Amino acid sequence: MASGTLSITVLGSGTSTGVPTIGCHCAVCTSADPRDQRLRPSILITYNERSVIVDTTPDFRQQALRSQMKRLDAIVFTHAHADHIMGLDDVRPFNFRQGGVIPIYGSAETLEAVQRCFRYIFDGRKSESSVPRLVPHVFSDEPIDLFGLDFIPIRLDHGSGTAHGFRFGSAAYLTDHSDIPPESMDKLRGLDVLFLDALRHKPHPTHSTVERSLRTARILEPKRAFLTHLCHDLGHASTEEQLPQDVRLAFDGLQIQTSQAGCGTFPA
Repeated sequence: MASGTLSITVLGSGTSTGVPTIGCHCAVCTSADPRDQRLRPSILITYNERSVIVDTTPDFRQQALRSQMKRLDAIVFTHAHADHIMGLDDVRPFNFRQGGVIPIYGSAETLEAVQRCFRYIFDGRKSESSVPRLVPHVFSDEPIDLFGLDFIPIRLDHGSGTAHGFRFGSAAYLTDHSDIPPESMDKLRGLDVLFLDALRHKPHPTHSTVERSLRTARILEPKRAFLTHLCHDLGHASTEEQLPQDVRLAFDGLQIQTSQAGCGTFPA
């Protein structure tokens, strides 16, 4: 079991359109609260002088600049929807700086879609321009050893499709899910930090609601739960007023410290 400090930075906490949503003038989209400005959903995990990200959103360049990312050692993908993969080309500067390839991990279905969308990266043809230097790895249900820390894939129902969350140490990140199968729930016990999809209050065919994710948090009893993949129906301040103290809304730039094998406290 790995030991030491693990840091999670929320790169984006929004839904597929981001918040503000283009053309919308609702109270949340025009809010002056910076926590209501949400890029597409992703996190950065740093430990053992390594940096791993979950998903490369269309906002990845902005997210990397804003978080002052200095290196990128691996990418794990939840699934292949556009809001989770379309920033992949922007990892090139990390290839330049680090001078090597970057491993990427996904299910067979996800990597097939990534390789189809970014054929020029993987087809082996000589290019006059630079392309990302990536090595794809298919995962199943077995833990992925990334630099001394196991990332355990957690299968999720995403409407009629499948997405994956990941447990790493005493934390887990579950975005884009309408339901969590019982066998996946069993892998989420004893957590310090748990991220859950909570798109809005109104039901959606491919995403969880605030109420449903609160029920999940009550069942799993993590020390701290954070709701993410939030749409413009949810104002940060007004929604948090209605939440229990051990459940908060994620927001862009939120940083959480925890042990790779222990528990921590809410950030101030």
